[in-house]
Amino acid sequence: MTTLSKGANLPITVPAVRAVLSWSAGPAVPDVDASALLLNPAGQVRSDGDFVFYNQPRHASNAVRHLGKQPGADSVEVNLAGLEPGIDRVALCASADGGTFGQVPGLRLLVLDAASGRELARFDMAAGSETAYVSGELYRRAGGWKFRAVGQGYASGLAGLATDFGITVDAEPEPTPVRPPAQAPPPRRAQAAPAVPPPARPAAPTGGRPAARLTKGEERLPVDMRKRLSLRKEQVAVSLDKHGVTGVVARVILVLDASGSMTTLYQRGVVKNVAERMAAVAAQLDDDGEMQAWTFATNPARLPDLVIGELPEWLDLHVRVGQMSLFGRKKPPKGLVGGQVDMRAVGFQNEEQKVIAEVRAYVRGNPVPAPTLVLFFSDGGVYRDSEIEQQLRAAVEEPIFWQFVGLGRANYGVLQRFDTMGGRRVDNVGFFAVDDIESVSDPELYDRLLSEFPSWLRDARQAGILR
Repeated sequence: MTTLSKGANLPITVPAVRAVLSWSAGPAVPDVDASALLLNPAGQVRSDGDFVFYNQPRHASNAVRHLGKQPGADSVEVNLAGLEPGIDRVALCASADGGTFGQVPGLRLLVLDAASGRELARFDMAAGSETAYVSGELYRRAGGWKFRAVGQGYASGLAGLATDFGITVDAEPEPTPVRPPAQAPPPRRAQAAPAVPPPARPAAPTGGRPAARLTKGEERLPVDMRKRLSLRKEQVAVSLDKHGVTGVVARVILVLDASGSMTTLYQRGVVKNVAERMAAVAAQLDDDGEMQAWTFATNPARLPDLVIGELPEWLDLHVRVGQMSLFGRKKPPKGLVGGQVDMRAVGFQNEEQKVIAEVRAYVRGNPVPAPTLVLFFSDGGVYRDSEIEQQLRAAVEEPIFWQFVGLGRANYGVLQRFDTMGGRRVDNVGFFAVDDIESVSDPELYDRLLSEFPSWLRDARQAGILR
């Protein structure tokens, strides 16, 4: 065992280490959390996914894991042999909640051999007004790895530390303003009829082009959105007709990835646009004017039903990314309106199997005569392959088709492979990925989105899964 002073270093010759941040816990001592940042040669993270902490406890590569807290200790394990070539350093960090590190007695970092538990290095630290800390770092040198005792504090907190290393940290959002309608809409279940009520199932227009269905409530939409919806519904009908299916009725469920790596797509409005385009699929397949929706990251959360007549408000209120909970993890929710989900409870990492299980349970508990089409959007980072495969295999005998869409990142894992896996009576899963979904036209998107659903309908009926 080697005791290091600030700035000292030593070689690491074992393939994996465990960094244990320890302190003397007590009633007046702030809560302390350990974390790790995976850094490139420029000293920056490649994406927010390179931040490993309590809400994102496993890196997508599985090389760095947050092991969880015990009284007076919190640990991170780093498999040095498993780190990707683009990772040059791993910064071992800490944050104090409810006080400063100057109020944390006995602050110490232990570096252990992960396999044997043998102590390799010990670094005793002293701090003052800092609320975030880089206690040490593991770094590449001459083909091997070394550990350096850093002991650098940040009075600006974990936000300041994270920003220095390239993590995107948004300010706490203000409550979303709700645009009051010019006049209150009629009650959802007793809606006023349009001035000229068209038939519930309009006939095909001249030339035999498949018709768009009238959707309950769409007359209340802004004119531009109503025009987009009408055109998109017709394009959905055309795509189904290309695959030999007309007049099909289905329940549509939308699932949106809210993990941290999706932040940019939410900020650019990409996910909001995706949700609007998917509302047209639901409106064409099921004219009741509603669609169920879920969001997920560490945990799943069911969103309020998407009601077509309230689409602009729904998009503004409920299409939101998860949160790292960098600030005040124990503080109560702030500024939630209109049935919004507290995204701090949804979290930051990828746990697809949880939302798949919750959607399956909803379908079982709310049976309808029509099949269910799940439109599931994710940007990858999948690592729960065995749990996801177990859920999707169990769902084969259920009246659900799962259409997964990748939004331009990578590592879709079993979601990508499952489509070609054997051992199933019917193929209940579709998958495709696009680099930039904004550049994909509506006709092309709906063609790809609905390419496998019709064949599943036929196979599921033949297998007796559907009536």
